[in-house]
Amino acid sequence: MYEGVLQNLIDELGRLPGIGPKSAQRIAFHILGADPVDVKRLAQALLEVKEKIHFCRICGNVATEDECLICRDPRRDDQVICVVEEPKDVVAIERTREFRGRYHVLGGAISPIDGIGPDDLRIRELMARLADGQVNELILATDPNLEGEATATYLARLVKPLGIKVTRLASGLPVGGDLEYADEVTLGRAFEGRRLLDV
Repeated sequence: MYEGVLQNLIDELGRLPGIGPKSAQRIAFHILGADPVDVKRLAQALLEVKEKIHFCRICGNVATEDECLICRDPRRDDQVICVVEEPKDVVAIERTREFRGRYHVLGGAISPIDGIGPDDLRIRELMARLADGQVNELILATDPNLEGEATATYLARLVKPLGIKVTRLASGLPVGGDLEYADEVTLGRAFEGRRLLDV
């Protein structure tokens, strides 16, 4: 619809996750009308993130050095590893301030439809971390969807012979939610994970 470089920008923005054609067009026109200094700062930030950010050699989280901040933290509990799908999941768990162990980022979930199998994930690296016998609990914090469940089940079966305690994050009703809006799977999980009330 537009000429040359503007259409190229819209097309590139439209390839980003969660950005549809209209959003891409709005962002492109915002950039077009922005101060050149701001645009250069954005361009520089994009280039720097590709040059300076890589994945931690131990856990697979994003890092600016060979190891991420969490892997370098000596106060962390080495006996517990929480397995997540993506680095953004580490951030979500860290915001709770409830977990003080280590992480392992798989880089996705098993999804045969998308052609992603166990060999495409960082499962081999996880098994190498578990081999030294130092870890006594593996927390599976994959997404509560079909792919996440398949990945958790696969990992649980793989780790079981090692004698490591394998746990899964509880799932169920969100705080502030209404029962009438809960789907059957979520409500079923809430019943399975019910706990005794101390009064």
